[in-house]
Amino acid sequence: MVRETGYYDILGVSPKASADEIKKAYRKLALKYHPDKNPNEGEKFKLISQAYEVLADPKKRDLYDQGGEQAIKEGGMGGGDFSSPMDIFNMFFGGGGGGRGQRERRGKNVVHQLGVTLEEMYNGSTRKLGLQKNVVCEKCDGYGGKKGTLEKCSNCKGKGVQIKVQQIGPGMIQQIQSMCSECQGQGEKFSAKDRCKNCNGQKVERKKKILEVHIDKGMKDGQKITFHGEGDQEPDLEPGDVIIVLEQKEHPVFQRQEENLIMKMQIKLVEALCGFKKTIRTLDNRTLIISSPPGQVIKPNDVKCIQNEGMPLYRDPYEKGLLIIQFEVEFPDNHWLPDNMFPALEQFLPRRDDVMITDDMEDVDLCEVDTESQRRKYSGEAYDEDDGPRSHGVQCQTQ
Repeated sequence: MVRETGYYDILGVSPKASADEIKKAYRKLALKYHPDKNPNEGEKFKLISQAYEVLADPKKRDLYDQGGEQAIKEGGMGGGDFSSPMDIFNMFFGGGGGGRGQRERRGKNVVHQLGVTLEEMYNGSTRKLGLQKNVVCEKCDGYGGKKGTLEKCSNCKGKGVQIKVQQIGPGMIQQIQSMCSECQGQGEKFSAKDRCKNCNGQKVERKKKILEVHIDKGMKDGQKITFHGEGDQEPDLEPGDVIIVLEQKEHPVFQRQEENLIMKMQIKLVEALCGFKKTIRTLDNRTLIISSPPGQVIKPNDVKCIQNEGMPLYRDPYEKGLLIIQFEVEFPDNHWLPDNMFPALEQFLPRRDDVMITDDMEDVDLCEVDTESQRRKYSGEAYDEDDGPRSHGVQCQTQ
């Protein structure tokens, strides 16, 4: 039994969730609360990363399930593998590399989620995506101003950081270190007259980049498309990557299950018993005709399939999965046939079971279940105005 569910609650998954479900939950939350997209959600991003670091590791997860967060801390397994939430994010999305030295030589990756339709994943598609990115200033070649005019920042004395002291209680003080706002942590700056007018001394400028995203046939939800070296540029750093993460949109007819497509088809009772012909519109706008011969009974929730009409296999698009059809049989309404015609109908149906009835048996009435009344009864709403006795059981509606 799981002792604590805090980490599971943060990711929005059940304590019984599989490793794939935990990965999927982290991916969506990490992209949603990433500091680049939500600068004010840094603490939330940190909690999400901490929860994923524990639950993604089988040993840590087992320890957490047995003893909670305290067991993780006492076991020396809390946050030791990654130095920051961004390390976890980069490791998950395939960016950043191995050590801190490598991260310092490369700019950070940019991760963008792209919503795609099932039709695009079936047929293949090319999407144009406009991104704003930092590029090294062309006017000053990334120097920030007139060469040779850099001077030590007088605000931080060249350290790049400021230290503020504040009192937090009687006889207690706290030192807070923050990046120098005057030189942006560089320790040196240009005077106003020597600063590059094009980039305002920032060394980089914002430009729009159009990327062509090729969605190949058979690609899946969560699959990544990487544009190497297309991330933000910084002087003396190799640019990071732009990573496009595909997010499959819901489809009104088909659901995808790996390489198979699943759909529900509603048929009438006469079709279930006497056969039918139906048409299906495919994701590439072909029309398929399916049929069931008379005498081949289709029962409610029966499942049939069509070979090679599912999703194309990624990088092998001429091979396809199954198109799976789940049948729902629509029964007629009450009193759909005059009473005097039922004996004739019964002659064509399988014989009903004979029931032995004796004098000590009781006749009772069948009635519809009143689910709303039942819900109110068990939620305590039924006797709000008096303290009358409460009965239990299913409430029925009078016919």
